[in-house]
Amino acid sequence: MKTLLVLGVLAITGLAADQATLDRGKKEEGRVCLPCHSLRLVHSQRLSKATWNKELDKMAGWGAKYQDRDALLEYLVANFGDDKPPSPLAMSLDGSSAK
Repeated sequence: MKTLLVLGVLAITGLAADQATLDRGKKEEGRVCLPCHSLRLVHSQRLSKATWNKELDKMAGWGAKYQDRDALLEYLVANFGDDKPPSPLAMSLDGSSAK
């Protein structure tokens, strides 16, 4: 049983994107997403890999030109996947919830 658990952990960590890929994805986000979207909009999403993939396809249909689409997808899933906690509410300068 212990061996199975160790193998499972190794399999999961092997599927995670490496830091260099995530760094390229973040750079791609700035290049491709920010001309049309705020980071707040992108970072507030919590989507599965399949749904992020569909979103990237949709954005390509609207003219987004990716240089490193795979890295962007991995970055979005790693940071804003459906397994991540929701982003905190934005606050106004007086500390009240922004709407």
